[in-house]
Amino acid sequence: MKLAFIINDHTTEKPNYTTPGLGYAAYKRGHDVYFIGVGELAYASKGHLSVRCKTISESKFNSQETYFKAVQKEKFTRISSEELDVLFLRNNPADEIGVRDWAQNAAFIFGEIAMRNGVLVLNHPLSLAGAVNKMYFQHFPEVVRPKTIISRDHDEIKEFFKEQKQKMILKPLQGSGGTNVFLMDKKNEHNLTQTIDAIARDGFVIAQEYLKEATDGDTRVFLMNGEPLEVNGKYAMMQRVNTSKDIRSNVHAGGRPESAKMTDQIKELAEIVRPKLVQDGMFLVGLDIVGNKLMEINVFSPGGLNISNQMYDEDFCTPVIESIEKKVYYKEMYDDYLFNSRLATL
Repeated sequence: MKLAFIINDHTTEKPNYTTPGLGYAAYKRGHDVYFIGVGELAYASKGHLSVRCKTISESKFNSQETYFKAVQKEKFTRISSEELDVLFLRNNPADEIGVRDWAQNAAFIFGEIAMRNGVLVLNHPLSLAGAVNKMYFQHFPEVVRPKTIISRDHDEIKEFFKEQKQKMILKPLQGSGGTNVFLMDKKNEHNLTQTIDAIARDGFVIAQEYLKEATDGDTRVFLMNGEPLEVNGKYAMMQRVNTSKDIRSNVHAGGRPESAKMTDQIKELAEIVRPKLVQDGMFLVGLDIVGNKLMEINVFSPGGLNISNQMYDEDFCTPVIESIEKKVYYKEMYDDYLFNSRLATL
């Protein structure tokens, strides 16, 4: 199997991240693995995807870190969608905002080209295009979401603030990783206008119900094919604990990861969102849960699988690759009869 991963950039992808872990798991199973930065995508005149990429072969490594460091040292080579079996879109568009705006939509635009060339593309690129901002989250049943409004109107947001007894979360419609997330309450109400202005400068503002359980952080749970990812009775999940008084629990924002236990409540939330994730071809996603509510569904590049590996002394990456192998097999058996969106979550 020839499997390619799209990442943001080779210079920013760290060897201990989840995507190198998935690549290493595939490499150990004898597959040809390629890493493609968003800026290395191209469209060839013959109508197929053509990319510069980095790959390595015929070497043994003791860890994903040594493997990916060796990959990074390799010179660029070229491969086309005519040669690929699978293209796994693992870049985060939110990381490109204000830095490389042209890169935000590139992966799923080029991913659609690869899909038309017969490549299995994960997650389904057309669905990713509709999920590029947090509005995608609002398409899930209201019972799983905190009370939310999305607006640029100061009066509307301030009225919501009053309804929430002067305590709410403000954040931008676009973005992830805890960027520009603010807790507004009576103590900083005098900054409400400026905070709305600051967020609205780049688009719409999300005003969201504050959940008191957020003081304990949130729980990241991985779903694969719409189901919690489980190995030997252990789940790929972690509690992300806030550090100091920071309301953000994202690991990249300084949150501390701890082990977490699967509960009936978490399973129920996962079951409620499963139908739409399966329908949309969302193969591997991360649910961020606070109390009995979902705060976010990360469908682009959910991180932390590597942390779960270490935390529970289990290999959660290999089952992901095994699932992809089955999809490739199904695709070969059924030729063009199965749509990409359906194959993605089989």
